[in-house]
Amino acid sequence: MFQGGLPAWLLQKPNIILRSADTDYLGAVSSWLAILLPKIKPWLYINGGNIITVQIENEYGSYFACDYNYMRHLRTLFRFFLGEDVVLFTTDGNTDKEMTCGTLDGLFATVDFGTDTNVTEAFNRQRRFEPQGPLVNSEFYTGWLDHWGDQHAVVSAQKVSRVLEEMLTMGANVNMYMFEGGTNFGYWNGADHDTSFRSVVTSYDYDAPLTEAGDPTEKLLAIRDVIKQFRDVPSGPMPPATPKFAYGFVRLQQVGNINSLLDTLSPFGPVQSKYPLTFEEMKQYYGYMLYRTTLPQDLSEPTPLISPLNGVHDRAYVSVNGVFQGLLQRDTILVMNVTGKQGDTLDILVENMGRVNFGSKINDYKGLLSNLILGKDILTDWKMYPLDIDGAISRGLPHSNSQKSIPSLQREPSTGPTLYMGTLQPNGLAWDTFLKLNEWTKGQIWINGVNLGRYWPARGPQQTLYVPGPLLSTSLPNNITLLELEGAPTHLLVLFMDRPQLNATAGKS
Repeated sequence: MFQGGLPAWLLQKPNIILRSADTDYLGAVSSWLAILLPKIKPWLYINGGNIITVQIENEYGSYFACDYNYMRHLRTLFRFFLGEDVVLFTTDGNTDKEMTCGTLDGLFATVDFGTDTNVTEAFNRQRRFEPQGPLVNSEFYTGWLDHWGDQHAVVSAQKVSRVLEEMLTMGANVNMYMFEGGTNFGYWNGADHDTSFRSVVTSYDYDAPLTEAGDPTEKLLAIRDVIKQFRDVPSGPMPPATPKFAYGFVRLQQVGNINSLLDTLSPFGPVQSKYPLTFEEMKQYYGYMLYRTTLPQDLSEPTPLISPLNGVHDRAYVSVNGVFQGLLQRDTILVMNVTGKQGDTLDILVENMGRVNFGSKINDYKGLLSNLILGKDILTDWKMYPLDIDGAISRGLPHSNSQKSIPSLQREPSTGPTLYMGTLQPNGLAWDTFLKLNEWTKGQIWINGVNLGRYWPARGPQQTLYVPGPLLSTSLPNNITLLELEGAPTHLLVLFMDRPQLNATAGKS
């Protein structure tokens, strides 16, 4: 079974209806599957490979479109490229509506659910939509994901083992989601949107039987004890956890703010437009983009900067002449005050905090989606700088001596979007570790050019970022680069620990 996301470039078609029989969408899907599916065919079980079944859509019944023509098109493509003998299946949530919209004749219908479900009722529902074949829970939830500001999700080993035993007693087949936790490195965390936009944290530990670092848990032992009742399993102890190391504190130093590094971070310069353009129109699909204009009049008194149509997607850091003045945030902070003089430079750094990846709001455009109003003036005449921070870091910023455009390094903290750097000296070990950013506010961090993901300890619950051992050098200095978006602590320290902290009390920052 595989699942995947949709590329953001699809949204360059402003009226596209994703996951439907929309002509533009079907064209993209057909082109992609014409390349992907022939690569899969030799690895099918019926061809001697290890792919037993192939899922053609994921929880489509949860999506508003309920477009059977789209599902028929997928069925035709998969049959054309993979043949008539492979088992194609769907999986949907445990409701009649989801099973109705997500299933189709000729596709084996499975159901998914977690530990808070009546197992008999769920499989009876699957049977109504799929009279033949095995009972299958294709996503048995062993835990759950976290959003920034949530409490850390925990599902007890007792609940998981009890429901697993009930399903196996019925002769059902179970695929665990997740069996091993993971990490949303870089910008890949994603988001949900029900009543409001909620960004997923960097860690996808998920309270899974195997942790984010791949270590066994009591939940894994409980699951093994259940499976022993139904299948022979290897005896003996579990493999031990991989070694972890607390490398200790590293002090960072300031490199410069985004404005001072703009030539390096946006080497092709700005695009000019009377009104702001979205990330998608700028082909800047992830990360950050700087919107720049000037103040149209003197603002000696604090003057409201307003996002009247909730058009900041997702979080904007506002500076005047390089001085940080505050932020706007989707759904929650739609107005802030600005002061300055006519002609002063107004910089708005917009962060894409992750694309909505479930539900009806997956057409999730980023950037400034509508005009901003300053006092009584609609702001116009924008310069937009797409920021290639990852590319600049991969080219050596800020550690390489060849980066002559870097201002002199400072040991003092700053406010507003600012880059910092430091070095973890080698000690002969390259073991897994966890990076804690105590009193740092919000941002992004890289180790040896690899984007570990986002941090936001004040919001929580996640307090540490997982650093896989293979990212570290045993003999060369390990480069740390940090983008702090709001405000750094005076100590400028980061801490490498030998254990994660994922469950701090959620804050309101």
